[in-house]
Amino acid sequence: MKDEESGNRLGAYLRARRELVSPAQAGLPPGGNRRVPGLRREEVALLAGISPDYYLRLERGRDKNPSPQVLESLARVLRLDDIERTYLLGLSAARPRAPRRRRPEHVPARVHELLAHLQIPAFVEGRAFDVLAANSMAVALSPRLTPGQNRLRSLLLDPEEQAFHQDWTKATADFVAALRTTIGDDTDDPRFVELVGELALSSQRFRTLWARHDVRSLDGGTTTVHHPVVGELRLHRDKLPVEDVILVVYYPDRNSDSDEKLRLLAALTPTDAPAVRNRHLRDHRAPNAAYPRGPRGRGRR
Repeated sequence: MKDEESGNRLGAYLRARRELVSPAQAGLPPGGNRRVPGLRREEVALLAGISPDYYLRLERGRDKNPSPQVLESLARVLRLDDIERTYLLGLSAARPRAPRRRRPEHVPARVHELLAHLQIPAFVEGRAFDVLAANSMAVALSPRLTPGQNRLRSLLLDPEEQAFHQDWTKATADFVAALRTTIGDDTDDPRFVELVGELALSSQRFRTLWARHDVRSLDGGTTTVHHPVVGELRLHRDKLPVEDVILVVYYPDRNSDSDEKLRLLAALTPTDAPAVRNRHLRDHRAPNAAYPRGPRGRGRR
């Protein structure tokens, strides 16, 4: 998290976002001999109604407390949506704080019972997309949903997970943007530091997406996946907060082709839910120092 460590998260975000806005999108002539992608600093300042010198101070971290009016103008020029605008305003509002001590992520006993009774893929994930618990249908849908795995790590580094998603490009962009949203100002959280550091070293795709500073929520939605046994499945996804963790469920449209395929998968799956009950995470915490090996034998180094 180089930009986070420097203490200039606001400047890094402004710089990354202006590089993604073309002159045409901003209503400017393209011009010739442009040496930077997107908008120049002076162009952003002009469109936002502030001086170029003041905008330069913002990007370089010399002024970390711009007014809400200035940030609203910048959000308009940078074409930010509601989530990105809220994120920008939060960067300015951040103040030095004492390091927070988070409780270990804990899966309530009643949620384990719920997982065992659900006949659709369901699992529990932590803030960094660590799988904390899962039912047998979730593991049948994807072995990468076994407790102890990390969903983003699998998505970026495991070839089987890459082939599993119909639109892997969109899935990776959504997950990385959601991770940045979740991190917020918690940039010193050891689990986030560990995960971002590992992926930055091992995945060019992650480095590219992380540099964009995209932020978005990853709550509900619909996805299409390719299962090696039952074929293509179109599934809805819902995320339900339970205390400090998230219950994730996947389900098809009723009486659809995907519904029949999921029933077939259920018939082929042993209902031994206890076998996937926090096998690696006995205290229900996200993995940190000792990361379990993935489906191809890769582990933490």
